[in-house]
Amino acid sequence: MSVSDSLRPVPRTRLHEQVVERLREHVESAGLRSGDRLPSERDLAERLGVSRASIKQAILVLEVQGLVEIRHGGGTYLRTDTLTAEPVSTLVERQRRLPDVLDAREAMESKLAELAALRRTEQDLAEIDSALEAMRAEIAEGLLGEEGDRRFHAAVTASAHSALLAEFMSGIAERIAESRRESLQQPDRPSQSLTQHTRIAEAIRAQDTQAAREAMRAHLVTVSRVRLLSWTPEDE
Repeated sequence: MSVSDSLRPVPRTRLHEQVVERLREHVESAGLRSGDRLPSERDLAERLGVSRASIKQAILVLEVQGLVEIRHGGGTYLRTDTLTAEPVSTLVERQRRLPDVLDAREAMESKLAELAALRRTEQDLAEIDSALEAMRAEIAEGLLGEEGDRRFHAAVTASAHSALLAEFMSGIAERIAESRRESLQQPDRPSQSLTQHTRIAEAIRAQDTQAAREAMRAHLVTVSRVRLLSWTPEDE
């Protein structure tokens, strides 16, 4: 390392990121669990010696990641047993690329659903049904249903019997997984997605190409409704 490199600027940790870390420590030391309520913004501001604006921004960062639920007029509640949050810079980068991923998914997966309705075999339908059952079981266990969701979309892709579209989907699989998690961590989203998956499957089974395409498009519109895209990072 050169002398100039060793004297590079020191990264400045935003105040609300320090608040997030203190909240993580509090949840751990107090033994809080999913469903428990955090102290009020006023109480946190007084105890941590920071402004309520910093507390509010810290809580928004946690909400965007699906770690807490803000009940307007009712306080802030844990949605997980820990508050292991991603850095704000990571959230900003994901926020930047997510719209492109969602556009690509809508363009390709709507067509895949249409082709699946036209070309599906009985074996394809069995794979789709198996994926639905897997997601239903995951949700019943209190999970997000990510694996069942992945299997469902993979089964629809396979049912389209389009090698080139399948290759395109494989090429952005990592980004699709990212958008999947972002969507499924929204409140009540897993059960909503399962209902929409069932509607898509019914259209494919009935070989109704228009209904399959429209059901998939409607589903992906829902997938795009995530808190991250309406969040505005604030500098301090």
